[in-house]
Amino acid sequence: MSSKNSNNSFIHKVATIIVDKRYLFFLLYAFAFVFCLFSKNWVEVENDITTYLPEDTETRQGLVIMNDNFTTYASARVMVSNITYEEAEKIHDTLTEIEGVQMVIFDDTEDHYREASALYEINFSGEIEDEICTQAMDDIQAALERYDISVDTLIGYDETAELNKEMSTILLIAVVIIIVVLVLTSRSYAEVPVLLITFGMAALLNVGTNFLCGKISFISDSVAVVLQLALAIDYAIILCHRFSDEHETKNTRDACIDALSKAIPEICASSLTTISGLIALSFMKFNIGLDLSIVLIKSVLLSLLSVFTLMPGLLVLFSPLIDRTQHKKLLPNITLIGKFAVKTRYIMPALFAVILVGAFLLSNHCPYCYSYNDIQTTKMSERQVAIFNIKDTFGSSNMVALIVPNGNYKAESAIIKELEKRPEVKSTLALCSTDAMDGYKLTDALTPRQFSELIGFDYEVAKALYSAYALEHDQYGEILGGLADYDVPLFDMFLFLKDQLQSHNITLEGEAQEKMDDLFEQLESAQLQLQSDKYSRMVVFLNLPEESEETYDFLEEVRGIMGKYYADNFYIIGNSTSYRDLESSFAKDNLMISILSALLVILVLLFTFQSVALPVLLIIVIQGSIWINFSFPTLMHQPLYFLGYLIVNAIQMGANIDYAIVISSHYQELKTQMPHKEAIIHALNASFPTVFTSGSIMASAGLLIGNLSAQPVIAILGNCLGRGTIISIILVLGILPSVLVLGDSIIERTRFKFKGIDRPVLASKGTMKVNGRVRGYINGVVDADFDGILHGEINASILTNGQSNTNELGIEDGSDAEGGSDNA
Repeated sequence: MSSKNSNNSFIHKVATIIVDKRYLFFLLYAFAFVFCLFSKNWVEVENDITTYLPEDTETRQGLVIMNDNFTTYASARVMVSNITYEEAEKIHDTLTEIEGVQMVIFDDTEDHYREASALYEINFSGEIEDEICTQAMDDIQAALERYDISVDTLIGYDETAELNKEMSTILLIAVVIIIVVLVLTSRSYAEVPVLLITFGMAALLNVGTNFLCGKISFISDSVAVVLQLALAIDYAIILCHRFSDEHETKNTRDACIDALSKAIPEICASSLTTISGLIALSFMKFNIGLDLSIVLIKSVLLSLLSVFTLMPGLLVLFSPLIDRTQHKKLLPNITLIGKFAVKTRYIMPALFAVILVGAFLLSNHCPYCYSYNDIQTTKMSERQVAIFNIKDTFGSSNMVALIVPNGNYKAESAIIKELEKRPEVKSTLALCSTDAMDGYKLTDALTPRQFSELIGFDYEVAKALYSAYALEHDQYGEILGGLADYDVPLFDMFLFLKDQLQSHNITLEGEAQEKMDDLFEQLESAQLQLQSDKYSRMVVFLNLPEESEETYDFLEEVRGIMGKYYADNFYIIGNSTSYRDLESSFAKDNLMISILSALLVILVLLFTFQSVALPVLLIIVIQGSIWINFSFPTLMHQPLYFLGYLIVNAIQMGANIDYAIVISSHYQELKTQMPHKEAIIHALNASFPTVFTSGSIMASAGLLIGNLSAQPVIAILGNCLGRGTIISIILVLGILPSVLVLGDSIIERTRFKFKGIDRPVLASKGTMKVNGRVRGYINGVVDADFDGILHGEINASILTNGQSNTNELGIEDGSDAEGGSDNA
C-alpha cells in the first residue's frame, strides 16, 4: 500500500512534478536539442598532448617560449621506393623547383639513399596551415604519383576530422550492439526506443556543452560519447525496470511517479562509485586527467538529468506500446554458476589469492612507454603506414631544440662545435652553423675590410657602415680606435645593412641590390626560425631513439655542456624531454590514482553497506581484475602507453565495481530470507541481466574503439577498457560469489550503523522470514512476536502478556483490534 508519509516525501513530490509536467520538459529538451546541434560545433579540440604537461616542467616552459618567440616552418619526409640513385637525383631537382619548397635535403649517404629507396627531407616556405604549403604538398604528390611513395607530414592532416570519422563508425556499430543487448535484457520491445532516446539526448547534451570547458583534448572529444554510453546506460535500465515492477499493480502515472521516487536514490548511489573513480583522474599531475575527468563527470551528471527528467515522460508516452510488446525472459538463469560458487567456496578464493599475487607482480613489470609513435594499432591510417615504412628503411628521426638567451654567438658556436664531435649527433641547425658566403658562418665576426671584400663594397663605405653600427650600439670607443680591428657578427651586420637600405641611408643598384634582396630573404627565414628578440634556438638531430635510457643519459651530458656557458638559464625541448617528463610524473600519478580511487569507492561502499569487510572484499576483487588486465602487456611483451593505464585504472575501479555491488546487494537482501547457499544462487540469477547489460556494452564499446581507431592513445584506451571489463565480469561472476559466502561471517561481524541513518528500504513480495528489526509499511498478513510501537490503522488479533488486550494500544477510533489475522 502507498502511505501518506511516503507520498508527501520531497523526492515523491519532485517525481510527481516531473511526471505531471512532462510536456514542459519535452519542450525544454526540444530547445536544448536544437541548441546543442549548433553548440557542438563551437568546441575547440587540442591535438597536442604536450599542452597538458605540468607547467613547472622544462618541456612545457620551453614549448611556451618556443611557440611565442619562433616560427616553425612546415616540413615533410618523403620516401620514394624502388628507384635508382640517378632517378633519385632527378626527383630531387624536380622537388626543388616546386613553388613553396624552400629546401630539399638529399645526398648519396645512407641517411638519404638505401635499399633502392630515397628519402627527401623537405622544408617549406610557410607554416603547416599556410596555403602555400598545402599547394606545394599537392604539387609534390602530383609530381610523384607514378612512384611508390611514403609521406610523413602534418600538412593537410586533420587528426580531429579523422577521429570524428572513426568515432561515427564506432558509435554506429555500438548502437547496433546496444540494441541487441537491450532486447535480450528488456521486458518489452518498446523499452528499447525509450532507452535509446534518453541516452541519445544525454550524449548530445554532453557534446553540446563541451564548449563551456574551453578547449578539450582530442581524447575527451573522441571517446566521451562511447564511454558515456557504457558508463551511464545502467541508470536508464534501473528506472525502466522499476517502472515495469510498479506498473503491474498501478496505473501508468502512479507507477511512473513511484518508480522515479524509488529510483532516484538508487541511481544516485550507483553513480557515486563511477564519479569517485573519475574524480581520482582529476588529481593527476598530467593535466589530461583533469580534462577527461571534467568531460566524463559532466557526461554522467547529464545522463542522470536525462534519466530523471526526460525518461519518465517517455515511459508514460510509450506505456501503451510497452504493455503491448512485452515478451518472455530471453536471458537464461546462471544457476550452475551459483552452485559452482557454493561448492568451490573454499577452493576459488584460495586460487584467486594465488592469481592475485602473480598478477600484482606481473603488472608491476608492465612495459610502459611514453611515446605512442612506435605503437602499431590494429587499424592503421595511411599516414601511420607511411611513417612505419620510413622508419623500417631509414630509422627514426629525433630532433631536440636548445633554447638560450640571444646575443652570445661565441657560446652558441662553442656548444654546437662540441656537440658535432659527438657520435650521437647526426647534424645541427643554428645561426652559428649556417653557411653565409665564401666559407663564413652567419655568426662569424668580420672587420670592415673583410666585410667590404665579402660583399664587394668600397672599403670607405664599409667603414661608414661600421661607424653607424657602433653609434647605434653606443660603442664609441671602437670609433675612436679607428675601426680597423672592430669586428661585428656577420648576421648582425646584414640585418643592420638591411635597415639602412630600407631607410635609404645606403643605396645599391643592379646586381648588388638583387644579390642583397636574395640574401635578406634567406636571413629573414633564418631569423624567424632561430632567433628572436630574447632567445636563440639551436636544433640538434640525434642518432638515438626518442625514448631510451641512452637518450636520456646523453641529454644530461648536453645539459652539462650548456651549463658551462648559461648556468641554468636554458631549455632543452623535444619528444625525448617530453617523454622523460611524462615518465617522471607517471609514478606519482599512478600511485595517487590507485589509492585515491580505491579510497573514494570504499567510502561510498561503507555508507551503502554499513560493513567494513564487505567494501574491502569488493575492492580486492576489482583491484585484482585491474592487476590481471595489466599483466597481459607483460606476458605478451607489448609496450603499454602509460595514459591508457592511468585512465582505465580509474574507470575500471569506478565503473566495474558496480557489477560487484549489484551481486552483493542482492545477496545481502536474500540471505535474510533463505540460507546463504541458496541466497547466492538467487542473487546471481537476479543480478545477471544487469551485469550482462552493463558489462557487455562497456566491453564491446572498449573493444570497438581499440580495433577501429587508428589513433594509438585512443586504441590502447579502448583495448585496455574492453579487456578489463571482461576480466571484471568473469571475476564478479566466478570469484566474488565464493568470496561472499566464505566471508559472510566476517562481513556480519564488522557491521555498524551510522547514527541517524536508516537502513535501505527493502521492496519485496511474497513470504519472508525475518529475524531482526522491521521499519516501514506492510500490506499483508503479519504473524510474529512483536516488541515495538505500532502507528496507524490496525486490524489484527493482539495478545499482550498472554491476554487479549486493546486498551494499552493507541488504536485509532473505528479500528477493529479483535479482527482475524487473515485480514491484516
